[in-house]
Amino acid sequence: MPRVVSIFFPQLPTDRIRRTDPDIPAEQPIAVISKSGSKRWVSAADPVARKAGVHVGMPAAKAQALFQGLRMIDADPAADTSALERITLWALSQYSPIVAMDAPDGIVMDTEGADHLQGGELPMLTGIANRFRARGLTVRTAVADTWGAAHACARAISRETVVVPRGETARAVELLPISLLRVSEKTVGDLRTLGFRTIGELSATPRAPLALRFGPDVGRRLDQMFGRLCEPIDPIRSDELIEVSRSFAQPIGAAETINKYVARLVVQLVDELQRKGLGVRRTDLIVEKMDGARQAIPAGTAKPARDVAWLTKLFKDRTEKIEPGFGIEKLSLIAVMAEPLAEIQKASALVEGEEQDITPLIDIYSNRGQRVYRVAPVASDVPERSVKRIAAAALEVAETWVHHWPRPVRLLHRPDQIEAIALLPDHPPASITWRGRRRRVKRADGPERVFGEWWLRDSELDAVRDYFVIEDDGGERFWIFRSGDGVDPETGSQKWFMHGIFA
Repeated sequence: MPRVVSIFFPQLPTDRIRRTDPDIPAEQPIAVISKSGSKRWVSAADPVARKAGVHVGMPAAKAQALFQGLRMIDADPAADTSALERITLWALSQYSPIVAMDAPDGIVMDTEGADHLQGGELPMLTGIANRFRARGLTVRTAVADTWGAAHACARAISRETVVVPRGETARAVELLPISLLRVSEKTVGDLRTLGFRTIGELSATPRAPLALRFGPDVGRRLDQMFGRLCEPIDPIRSDELIEVSRSFAQPIGAAETINKYVARLVVQLVDELQRKGLGVRRTDLIVEKMDGARQAIPAGTAKPARDVAWLTKLFKDRTEKIEPGFGIEKLSLIAVMAEPLAEIQKASALVEGEEQDITPLIDIYSNRGQRVYRVAPVASDVPERSVKRIAAAALEVAETWVHHWPRPVRLLHRPDQIEAIALLPDHPPASITWRGRRRRVKRADGPERVFGEWWLRDSELDAVRDYFVIEDDGGERFWIFRSGDGVDPETGSQKWFMHGIFA
């Protein structure tokens, strides 16, 4: 069952200003000023300004008198909305097929297509927060069963990431203030006048008196928050995105019927791509159901493609995940990521054979939720820094490894500490103990000295490692090293580590 992620940008106006005006010193406080007639007040303040005592709602004159160096900038809601739209479109291309603006200060997305390959919801949220923070945006993220619950938790809880366990929405939101219910400010004020403070108090009140006084909006928001009423996310679309769709007078639900119309949509989409000279890298199938719910089926390719048969097969392999419910009333196919794709002349069989293309195999594994990548060399003498992951269909890397010593077929992700009996400084160990098993060393070669990258890291100015290739009495061969030169403690801890295994 998909879940909903709410991403909240509590300082969007000031973060946007700092990103667009890099000349503003980091230590200078910023306040955004809104005005209505002759009244001017602080509508946003960055952490530096808040630390000085400036807060939202404070009169602008008082804020300026409080801190003489305060940078006061007029509010620009249109620029904030435009920035939020750009952020949402970027998230659409990176995380999920269903992403929408949660104006004025957040975005919301369905986790389908976002939480796989992330190691769980908390690592997923942490990764999202880290990527936005790296772009100069202050962010809080929350995941819950419903849009309303995720929206409220992201704005009420000061932690950067919040995970509401499945089925625990009521417990998570019952103590939150009613201002997070997404109703009008006037309604919130009237509810407070009646003595309501928390969402839990409001949800425990009989519905009829609330509907009589405030209309259906309060009850609808409560039902959406607690999952009693569906709240579909209308995904963002831009003019650049190529989209084709098909609506049905009578709902459909059979797998054969779905596949038939998906195949027709693929033909229409490829025609549009060909007309614009593009190939698609990621295509989203959006399924709109009778109850208002939406389901997204993303399909990606390792390189730009517009082959009708292949794109149809990718979706045919995945339409079994569609849950039609009471029926499907609309299917949409969107080219979320498209790149230029020129026509290629195939080689003549009389001259030479065609090169074997493995990208279809890459596409199959990738769309099954498996990570497919290649390992490329990096110019570094430090073994764990000498490789990097690149896209499976990326161009060849010009760099190559240059080593005069053998390298293991398997390099441990992180060196594993071992116990060793060795004569310092240059002799290999006579025996090692790794993961509780003692191994007597029969043969050894080394040492190969590896120096630290002192030009990149000051801490590695004197650091060295001495590597040995050893063979135990069972014929197994390992790559081990001693941290340090065996004499000077400044060069390392003199401890021994397992780093690789030979075939």
